[in-house]
Amino acid sequence: MTLSIRVATRDDIALIAQFIRALADYEKLLHEVRFDEAVLADKLFGARPYAEVLIGEIDGSPQGFALFFHNFSTFEGKPGIYLEDLFVNPSARGSGLGTALLARLAQLAVERDCARLEWSVLDWNAPSIGFYKALGAKPMDEWTVFRLDGAALTGLAQRA
Repeated sequence: MTLSIRVATRDDIALIAQFIRALADYEKLLHEVRFDEAVLADKLFGARPYAEVLIGEIDGSPQGFALFFHNFSTFEGKPGIYLEDLFVNPSARGSGLGTALLARLAQLAVERDCARLEWSVLDWNAPSIGFYKALGAKPMDEWTVFRLDGAALTGLAQRA
C-alpha cells in the first residue's frame, strides 16, 4: 500500500465537492451544504485563492482531503494554518492516510514559519478526538467558537 499526498488542482473540484459532502454527511450536517461548485472552484483556484487543498491517495486512488488556510497569531507575531476540513473515506480509515495528511500540514506549517496548526472538532466525535490527542494535539477547552452568518452577518454589516 502506497500513501501519497498531492496538491489539488482545479480539475479536482468535483472530487473536493464529493469529499466535502461526505464529511458533512458524517457530521450530520449535510443539510447545511449550500456551495455551488463553480463558485467553490473560483474561491479555491481563482485569481485570489482563499484556501488550499491537499488530496490523500492510497495506491493512486483519492481517499481523503484536507482543506486549509492561513490565519495569524498576534501573540506569536506569526501566521498559522487553520485546518477547515479533514476527511478520509471510511474504508480507508486506519490506513495512516489521516496521519499523513496532518503530517504534511505540519510540514507546511514548519516550512512557512507558522506558529501553529489548529482545527475544530465536534464534541461528540470521540474517534477523531482520540486520534488528534494521540498525535499530541491539545484541546483548547477555555475557548468557545462564535459565528455570524446569514441575517445576523448581514445585519451587523449594515451597521458599518
